[in-house]
Amino acid sequence: MRMWIKQALAVCLAAALATPVLAGDVPDWHAQLTWQGHTARMTAQADGAFVLAAPGATRTIAPQRWRAHTASDLFDGLFAMAQAELQQDAVTAIHDGAFDHGRSIACHCLVAGAKWPFVWTRDLSFATDLDAWRFEPERVRHSLLFKLSAARGKDVPAGRYIMQDTGSGGSWPISTDRVVWFLGARHLLGDKAFADTVYTALTDTLRQDRRYVFDRATGLYRGETSFLDWRQQSYPAWTADNVVFIAQSFALSTNVLHYQALQLAARMAGKQHDPSAATRYARQAAALKQAINARFWRADKGLYMSYIGGRIHPAPFDAYDLLGTDLAILSGVADPARAREALANYPTTAAGSPVIWPQRADQPVYHNRAVWPFVSQYTLRAARRVDDPARIAHELVSQLRAAALNASNMENFPLDAPWLGAVGKAGQPQVDSPRQLWSVAGYLGMVTEGVFGLTADGKVRPKLPASMVPMLFGRRDTITLDTGARTITLRRPVKLSGNLLVAGAVTTHGTHTTVQLVGRQVAAPPLRMDGAAVLPATPAAPRVTVDGRQWRVAVAAPATLYVNGRRHGAITGTRVVPRRDALTCFSITVTGQQGLASLHSPETCVGPQDHVAGSWPRQWQAPRTGTFAAWLRYDNDHGPINTGITAAVKRLRITCGKAPAQVRPLVMPQSDGQQDSTVVRFAAHAGERCTFALAQGFNMSNLAAFAHYTGGAGGASGVLNEAAIGALVIAPLAGSK
Repeated sequence: MRMWIKQALAVCLAAALATPVLAGDVPDWHAQLTWQGHTARMTAQADGAFVLAAPGATRTIAPQRWRAHTASDLFDGLFAMAQAELQQDAVTAIHDGAFDHGRSIACHCLVAGAKWPFVWTRDLSFATDLDAWRFEPERVRHSLLFKLSAARGKDVPAGRYIMQDTGSGGSWPISTDRVVWFLGARHLLGDKAFADTVYTALTDTLRQDRRYVFDRATGLYRGETSFLDWRQQSYPAWTADNVVFIAQSFALSTNVLHYQALQLAARMAGKQHDPSAATRYARQAAALKQAINARFWRADKGLYMSYIGGRIHPAPFDAYDLLGTDLAILSGVADPARAREALANYPTTAAGSPVIWPQRADQPVYHNRAVWPFVSQYTLRAARRVDDPARIAHELVSQLRAAALNASNMENFPLDAPWLGAVGKAGQPQVDSPRQLWSVAGYLGMVTEGVFGLTADGKVRPKLPASMVPMLFGRRDTITLDTGARTITLRRPVKLSGNLLVAGAVTTHGTHTTVQLVGRQVAAPPLRMDGAAVLPATPAAPRVTVDGRQWRVAVAAPATLYVNGRRHGAITGTRVVPRRDALTCFSITVTGQQGLASLHSPETCVGPQDHVAGSWPRQWQAPRTGTFAAWLRYDNDHGPINTGITAAVKRLRITCGKAPAQVRPLVMPQSDGQQDSTVVRFAAHAGERCTFALAQGFNMSNLAAFAHYTGGAGGASGVLNEAAIGALVIAPLAGSK
């Protein structure tokens, strides 16, 4: 038996003795909960209101339209609190210091949270998908439409596009998860006018992403991990001042979101009576699903990697994230067996499941060493998908505990402290906010779907862990969800059996649905409890020198050597590698406890390179036949590396001999001095003269709605898609003759 399974069994036994919901200590979880000496107590009032006494705060919660009636005032009151917080997030005007100089912008919208009074694409979209669409459909529609934009500027195609918010290196196409918008929009397609708008934005945005971020060699879309956009928290520390690696890497979550967008496009094209488009999108989705499974799955770990990347070939990274795993399971990218394996192998802690794993010792709490309740709700959904009662209960209790102790649905909390007041300033998240929209929506979904089984299509499919019965039912025979328009009642079995309660007989009379729960015994893997495990530090780049017909690679400590993104073997001190007359890139990882590999060092790339300068178009003669890499030396000083909308995007048109032109996108993120752009590949024959011409591309400053952006270049000041361009660098790749 693997050591972590033994550890998990011991921890689960201890939790069963200490955690009331699992031990069946009914009174405690009916009125209150206690965590490490900190107690939150809920008192129901005669008028339907609740009073929550949490550590350091007392909160009165007004009666709400949707009501849960269970044996637990704590559970029912926190559901009311989430609705009250959703109402607080519903506004008529929004503002942010980086837009319209901080002035209010009229918008019948949902803001991201108490400290984030603006509409952000991914926050809104994930919150919509989690359950905001069910409670505030009109505001959700207005908010989604606020994140659409027409194009502006010369030489760019007209269209209606999703806005990628300000971000790493100047936003899209370094961050490319804006397609998450469709995850939310798909719930509101019953409105024909809105559905028509969605389809236009879907086709225009997918066409643009296919042109600029799709990589035909891997079959994947490039770009940063979705939501994990503070790069030092989850990517190697050396990306702090250079995000080109991220721009040409591939992320699991972002690719799954593209897969879901393509699936939606196929369905909507069918309804639009465009069978050829439906077939094309379905074919692209199927190919992407295959590529995701081929590229991201680590059979030795039983997990999907969070991202892969490298200059020539994408190397594997011993980095994993919970949202990407959840999305792979929920989208169907992971087949049932792989879905069960991936969720069982993703570690957790007693307080909840970390959004990245392993943790980084050199980084503060934010994405690192933290639980994000909205991701926990996606994990609960994934656990429902694979019938994992232990994980369902774990994620449900994690959300409930944090909301109760903090008297609000916070954005995140440390792995070891669901009540933020339990840790000092150094141990708290770097950024946090009460009533964070996606946490609020996640909590609502935890009740409606996670407990009562109300799915997006209106059906009732409960999957309730038997361990939750003492808290939710107490001595009751039934628990009820009253939506104001519909009532759902779950009836417990006369005799409990099994570990998962599912729907038996379902009866509906008018607007009242009653579900008789029946017990099932399902295979439930133990929770893997090493979620706080830490990666070893990232090593420095290897040193590479010429040694006759070999490359001599030197490292400071024992490591694993990678050549062009592929594992080459162990290295201690020095190792020689056959020298090829081609671009060759070396990186290393070191191994720490539990066999975890560090993130990759920076790459050291060596080999022949031609530098082509002068006015455009530029000329170059191919010395051999084969495939070549090309990139630009550039400087983009139009904004800081962590935000903005002015990543410079060009299209490099390469014409060699009489062959058809090869057109490739080049990205030059905002930079700190001169550096290399992303790399493109092209084919040429020996002796051919190749002409290189630069054409204008597209960046977020080309969206008309960013005229409101006053926090940097490319907004109110006008379109800006430029960089100071130096040499064009060309290098042969292995296989060239």
